[in-house]
Amino acid sequence: MAHATAHIGPDLLETRLQAGRHALLADEPPSNGGQDAGPAPYDLLLAALGACTAMTLRMYADRKGWRIDRLDVDLRLLGTPDTRRIKRVLTVSGPDEAGRARLAEIAERTPVTLTLKQGIAIETQLAEQAA
Repeated sequence: MAHATAHIGPDLLETRLQAGRHALLADEPPSNGGQDAGPAPYDLLLAALGACTAMTLRMYADRKGWRIDRLDVDLRLLGTPDTRRIKRVLTVSGPDEAGRARLAEIAERTPVTLTLKQGIAIETQLAEQAA
């Protein structure tokens, strides 16, 4: 199963992330009090959805024997907290129109897409204090 950690120090919003074996850095832009040293949390969320979309569509196309010359996923978070939505635009070169339409259908059922659409329970607890 997936695993990640986040560590922030006492002074800045810059946050060190560990996702599996991979180190990442997150931050906020100066307009939110950060130094823009890395993507902001919502940017990371969109990046995760984009990665899942691109990888899933590539795997599907490969199984079908469809050549993909180019597949780009553009994502934007829109709206207010009450009307928030993600706009996803796929740019696909290679398959015919029917293949491209099928890829758009598959994009609606990628694992991260389904998780975001269905929502997910989050359980929070405090760790024991070190002595």
